[in-house]
Amino acid sequence: MSAKVVIVTGASRGIGLAVAEVLLAAGHRVVLVSRSADQLQTLKERYPSQVAFLAADMTLTDTAWRATELAILTFGRIDGVVVNHGVLSPMARIENASVEDWKKLYDANFFSALALTKEAVPHLRASKGRIVFVSSGAATGAYTSWGAYGSSKAALNSLAKHVGVEESDITAVAVSPGRVDTDMQKELREKGTEMAKKDYETFRTAFEDGKLIKPEQPGRVIATLSIDAKPELSGKYFKWDAGELAEYR
Repeated sequence: MSAKVVIVTGASRGIGLAVAEVLLAAGHRVVLVSRSADQLQTLKERYPSQVAFLAADMTLTDTAWRATELAILTFGRIDGVVVNHGVLSPMARIENASVEDWKKLYDANFFSALALTKEAVPHLRASKGRIVFVSSGAATGAYTSWGAYGSSKAALNSLAKHVGVEESDITAVAVSPGRVDTDMQKELREKGTEMAKKDYETFRTAFEDGKLIKPEQPGRVIATLSIDAKPELSGKYFKWDAGELAEYR
């Protein structure tokens, strides 16, 4: 297989880092985007000819354009995009919600994803490429105090559906990675005090019992989808371990 060019956001840790490492080990070229540059620089030193990176906040107006431009200037094309960045907080019941805080979360979890999608579409159309949105089980369920996060992920799923119906040459897939042992899970355990106690306890005990998923597990599925997802998956949402994705594991 010839080397593909994939943009990965939120690439400095957790699932994004796992996705990047899978792609790089397979010989692909990767444009990494994250607010923190340290881990991106480390990957650049390990894979100097395969990595370009941008240390920037995805919510800034020009970051999506800068990321796609970097991919084109460095590698000449874009074959895949992994939209992995996002935030969990604010965690608060709707009666205690700050509308301004919800707007900031939507900037991080949805509008910046929309901006990157819009910039990437012409290039992905040309390459008959893929875009993978890292979603969440919260997109289809509900937990007390998760209104902002869950609804933003539901919007992300809808974005995947609309790319699927509008762009016949692009395969767009939304994937829930499950409960992964990342900094976001740590934040949940520390800040999820407004959750229903029974729900909160399931997250806490999953960590204490060593049942959280390692980032490399969904990371491999997401990485493989970003280069090989079949067109019949387009517009759909899956859990990372769904039977429909067995061949991507």
